[in-house]
Amino acid sequence: MQMRAARMYGYREPLRIEEVPVPEPARDEILLKVAATGMCRSDYQLLDGYFRTPFPLDFPYIPGHEVTGRVVGLGSEVPKTAGLSEGDMVVVNPSWGDGTCRQCREGNEQLCSGDGRWLGFGPPGGFAEYMAVEYRHAVPVSEQAAKAPELLAPMTDAGMTPYRGMRKLRDTGKLGPGRTVAVTGVGGLGSYAVQYARLLGGGATVVALARSDSKLDVAKENGADFGVNVRDRSADAVRDELERLTGRGSVDAILDCVGSESSISMGFDLLGAEGVLAAVGLMSQQVEHRQFPFVGTELSYLGSFWGNHMDLVEVLSLSEAGLVKHNVTKVRLEDCNENLEALGRGDVVGRQVIVFD
Repeated sequence: MQMRAARMYGYREPLRIEEVPVPEPARDEILLKVAATGMCRSDYQLLDGYFRTPFPLDFPYIPGHEVTGRVVGLGSEVPKTAGLSEGDMVVVNPSWGDGTCRQCREGNEQLCSGDGRWLGFGPPGGFAEYMAVEYRHAVPVSEQAAKAPELLAPMTDAGMTPYRGMRKLRDTGKLGPGRTVAVTGVGGLGSYAVQYARLLGGGATVVALARSDSKLDVAKENGADFGVNVRDRSADAVRDELERLTGRGSVDAILDCVGSESSISMGFDLLGAEGVLAAVGLMSQQVEHRQFPFVGTELSYLGSFWGNHMDLVEVLSLSEAGLVKHNVTKVRLEDCNENLEALGRGDVVGRQVIVFD
């Protein structure tokens, strides 16, 4: 049996749409008929070579890490206690830890320090009509949620990653009444991040920082109190705008969904004393900031990578309860290359999701 798949043959080369064999699930795997796969900027970066050192690939390779699909086959050792049957719609937790290291045993498989794997960055991903996945990484959803698989797939990264980052900011005690939390970048992650700032912020003022008015409009629709266009503006100019909008020229916490040298640098310049910046974006290879303001005002810098199984379950629950708004555009597998280029340019608002018939 054959399937359509978009495959990499090298870095900085377009994906090729080909007919390839449907994978045969191993004894502990299920076979999914993919319903929807999100397109992330990290997919563009994968093709561009950003991840070639941490995640070396064997070509040809099928990318795609935000996946939801229906179970169409079960391996012989998938236990009944897994609660999986043919026809079930599931989302795939993309972080596949080895289950033996300290991070995995604590529930954080995305931080596996052993022989961990990450869907779409090693194991074949969801830019294909079928995919095999170990049963324990499949999270069943209700039939009501299954009616819109294009809304489920992005939750495995775009929806989950900023949720974990915002929870970290909340746990520092820097959110709440009289506080200001900012979200930098309103793309796939940021459009969810402003909503989590509202849900988890405890009454904090929510400010979106982006480089286009159209993205700021999305942020305001998703719960941001204010938006500031930072394109071609200095940190001092942004501070003046914050002062005008909020009565303060600084913020208490920032969730950076960009991860560029300029966004991180500006973020630290906008933080008030004892402020915290949590980074989930991965645009630049390195960032830098002046040491004295960092030490002299006791700033904190947190990394936050993807999310764990319970993070995913929680955001799926929030979504099904109608507490999360989605900004999704459905696209075709055949158009993946032009859509990835748009992601690379920063032209995409919200999330593009490949849907399969």
